[in-house]
Amino acid sequence: MHSPRSWLVMAITGALVATLAPTAPAVAAPLPAKVPAKVPAKVPAKVTDPVTHVDPLIGSANGGNTYPGAVMPFGMISWSPTNTAGDQTNAAGANGYAYGTPRVRGFALTHVNGAGCHPGAAGDIPIMPYAGEVASSPTADTTDAIYASTFSHDEETAQPGRYDVTLDSGVQADLSVTTRAGVGEFAFPKGSKANLLFRVSNSLNGSEDAEITIDPATRTVTGSVLTGAFCGRRANGGVNNRKSYYRLHFVASFDRAFSGTGTWVNGDLRPGTTTASGGEGYATGADRAGRGSGGYVSFDTASDADVRMKVGISYTSLAAARQNLAREVSPKDDVESVAAKAGRAWNDRLRSIEVAGGSADLLTTFYTALYHSYLQPNITSDVAGTYPGSDREVHRLPRDQGAQYGNFSGWDQYRAHTQLLALLEPQVAGDFAQSLYNLAQQNGGVWDRWVHVNGPTHVMTGDPSAPTLAGFYALGVRNFDVRGAFDSLVKQATVPHPSGLSDAGCPGQCEGQRPNLAEYLRLNYAPQDTCHCWGGAAETLEASAADFALADWANRLGRDADRDRMMPRASWWRNTFNPSAGPEGGYQQARKADGSWSWPFSTTSDAGFAQGTSATYTWMVQHDVSGLAAAMGGNQRAADRLDTFFHRPDGSWATGGDGFRYDPTNEPGIHVPWLYNALGKPWKTQETVRAMASLVYKTGPGGLPGNDDLGTMSAWYVFAALGMYPQTPSRAEMLLSSPMFQKAWIKRGNGKTITVTAPQAAQDAIYVQDVRVNGKPHTRSWLPESLLNKGGDIAVNVGSTANTSWGTADLPVDHVPTATAPIPNLPATCVPTGSACAQKLQYDVDGVATADAKSQGNLDGKGWSFPAEQLPAPGPRGDHLIPETKGTAGNFHSLRGQRTYLTPGKYQALDLLVTAVNGDQQTELTITYTDGTTSTAPLKATDWASASPHFGEEPAITADTRYNVNNTADGRKVTIWHVTVPADPAREASSFTSPPTPNLKIFALSARP
Repeated sequence: MHSPRSWLVMAITGALVATLAPTAPAVAAPLPAKVPAKVPAKVPAKVTDPVTHVDPLIGSANGGNTYPGAVMPFGMISWSPTNTAGDQTNAAGANGYAYGTPRVRGFALTHVNGAGCHPGAAGDIPIMPYAGEVASSPTADTTDAIYASTFSHDEETAQPGRYDVTLDSGVQADLSVTTRAGVGEFAFPKGSKANLLFRVSNSLNGSEDAEITIDPATRTVTGSVLTGAFCGRRANGGVNNRKSYYRLHFVASFDRAFSGTGTWVNGDLRPGTTTASGGEGYATGADRAGRGSGGYVSFDTASDADVRMKVGISYTSLAAARQNLAREVSPKDDVESVAAKAGRAWNDRLRSIEVAGGSADLLTTFYTALYHSYLQPNITSDVAGTYPGSDREVHRLPRDQGAQYGNFSGWDQYRAHTQLLALLEPQVAGDFAQSLYNLAQQNGGVWDRWVHVNGPTHVMTGDPSAPTLAGFYALGVRNFDVRGAFDSLVKQATVPHPSGLSDAGCPGQCEGQRPNLAEYLRLNYAPQDTCHCWGGAAETLEASAADFALADWANRLGRDADRDRMMPRASWWRNTFNPSAGPEGGYQQARKADGSWSWPFSTTSDAGFAQGTSATYTWMVQHDVSGLAAAMGGNQRAADRLDTFFHRPDGSWATGGDGFRYDPTNEPGIHVPWLYNALGKPWKTQETVRAMASLVYKTGPGGLPGNDDLGTMSAWYVFAALGMYPQTPSRAEMLLSSPMFQKAWIKRGNGKTITVTAPQAAQDAIYVQDVRVNGKPHTRSWLPESLLNKGGDIAVNVGSTANTSWGTADLPVDHVPTATAPIPNLPATCVPTGSACAQKLQYDVDGVATADAKSQGNLDGKGWSFPAEQLPAPGPRGDHLIPETKGTAGNFHSLRGQRTYLTPGKYQALDLLVTAVNGDQQTELTITYTDGTTSTAPLKATDWASASPHFGEEPAITADTRYNVNNTADGRKVTIWHVTVPADPAREASSFTSPPTPNLKIFALSARP
């Protein structure tokens, strides 16, 4: 999930520039069939120590929102810095750390990787080593001027499972972790004051309550924080999430006695005390500054300046935190020993994909992406099997579940991360599926789309659990209650829930997971005006993907009735596809409950969408690409549009910052580079995927294109480097591109291995020449589900020149019924009237009012409208069809740059009843004919309130007054003009467009044969 931001385009050099940055229309020539590609003498050695190629600092700048601290795969604890920019109520980075602000106020015990809200989530129990005298309440240090320290990145080391930094205060913090516990060693300057501050209330989003107890006799500090509030400061719905849903408990034990203790509550410092409590609240700035509690322990550094602390955490109880610590950290353990075990554990996980070949930078980018993919979901269960439920009660794992997991960024993860999880860690994926089902059962049967730890946060849109679990099942995951979870998700998709009528948290965190489901089922789309959702068009697309997932899953389970009920809903994306929305050939557009489209419309607007534009969301139909292409006018037309989507007018690659083009920084469009495969142009997938992988993924802190979103953006890169990507989120087929490594071994964790061999793989070898699967020629641009689940060998011959014949015949298969009408939502057939045929229009403005309801119309945007009593009655009138003029329905068609469709025919002219507002208006109509040719003609209209025409128009309808929304009339004469635009009767006209001229309004339109 992302916050808006712009991105700089980074240059690429050498041969890659020549290969990847042609002008959009350029197509490389095919490689001659009998010219052998250059093959290296032998495949390089396999990477055996992938940990050495991981840089946890990648993504810690430029909005990647990763954190560099110590963490285990899927770990509960993640010990990492909280950086400050001078505001104690707001961290410098969304998830605590910002590379460009190297000033730390503590090392917190929990984090979420790459979440987009600022602050993001967690950051619980920051512990700050302070080499000075604690003379005032740290909470009173609201600008972090005293109890914080700068540091240099030259003194910072981050590696999987360990983080080490020497602060400018002279204190060194060396941290390592197990799954639920950690060891920290703090080296203070000898002879200095030495304190560890436990900021128990200072979670990233604040806290409802916190408490601390210091026990000098046992050399322990214990406590907890009651918090949650993910996205609780967000402008769009954030107040609704200012609530608690978990309490994190901790126990910290020390290797040496305390020389002093103290606590604080708000601004009150209490030296010598050992208990304190108090939260900060969930506001920010002055509403929270100076609030909160904590405590500190001091040490004598006269002879020994080193302090070792062991800490355990739990989401259920202090006793569980103690048990987690005792089980995972031995009395003899230190940072070195724990870090060594963490390194081995990370190597074991990262070896799930072993590669050979590739530059040092490529290996670093790849294995760091894989590392980030393994940071979540996060274990929330204790070693004894207890875990926090979504009902805030403590539950115990069933015998057949290995662990309970939390942190599900569903809207993001179901597009790439969950498939990678199922591919590499099917056992974890199954436990995760069961975890989500457990939480749903504890939440009244509701599957939340964004679960933080155990808490339903409602963040984002859609119903991502359905494609997630269906995708798990398709990839062979079975270790969860399959039928129970399926039935629960089907119920959520078919039985309205009261929360679906709530606007609480809207638009960003609407509580309904299937918002206004009854209306959705009635209309077959989510209405923008009554959906109780973030955006009606986006919700329709998300629901279509989720419903296809359930239909496909039902088919696998032999649930024919559920399949037949859900499969038609997979095509409901067509109901928000408006072929008239733009001149290019149709876009997704929000629609109202009365069936009318929401105007004004812009392809670059997010109206009706969630964190994306119509230009991006229009492509979000992975499960029915052939249907989408047909709606756009065919595969070639769709491919041409993709070319424009990925390239700027000068031919360079689009890498963000342009709402009309591809945005690689956010999830709704990250699948789009792969869509060329389904359009019969797989070589364009190959060059586009490689371009994006090279342009926006880098080494260094700024190496991610956007919020990592719990590993989603990183998972995209892992797939791109392997040369494959999920065709549909809820199925197992993979679309093919060109691998970046000469060989890769994908070990599924269930005994199955997939090998990908590309001996010629290199920076400029981006095009697939041919493929062999299990030794046999493979002419499809996709891999079947059977290979993913059974394992197999894929050999890809790659080169620097496009092969435009491979993979173009047997296209990826969609699994939805083919639509009877290729292009949805075309206007109804014209109505014969007089000597012409009256065309149906998409009316977008109510420009007429009645004497008893003058506020209903607003033609000019200033509150003025025609009087209905002086206009012709609705229905045929001469050669035209007069629209309805009562009520609030639209009755004027503004020329907003959209395509206006005609009933195809050979016409001599278009007869328009038209007017202009806010001055005279002039434009040019471009009539398109069925053979693809066009003609142009001017269209001019005099302002409606002018006494006489200025362009030779004929008055068609006049009224002697105007109505205003303030319930007045001004007695001013207004006119609708008759204008004729010539057409070519030798050709069959099908539509017309014009430059955006929204002040030019068509009241009625007829085509004259």
